[in-house]
Amino acid sequence: MIDDEIEIESSPLCRKLTRDGIEVDMLIYRMEGSDDGWSLEVVDEENASTVWDELFDTDQAALDEVIRTIEEEGISAFLHPPKEDLH
Repeated sequence: MIDDEIEIESSPLCRKLTRDGIEVDMLIYRMEGSDDGWSLEVVDEENASTVWDELFDTDQAALDEVIRTIEEEGISAFLHPPKEDLH
């Protein structure tokens, strides 16, 4: 029998971040047992998400990318609808 359930491995670097009164969840994950790379998703207060198209070699690289984006564009860039495209 084939197991249809996909197990997801969450990075220990996942966290909530609040800045300028806006809270987002930074989610970093991959398929369990996979070496394909880490996915990055940011979920805003209204449960809308921004997902990066590319995978990251490490979970730290994914975290660095979301922190860089917040520092350069502000946390409000993740509110939906976005004011402009991130990528």
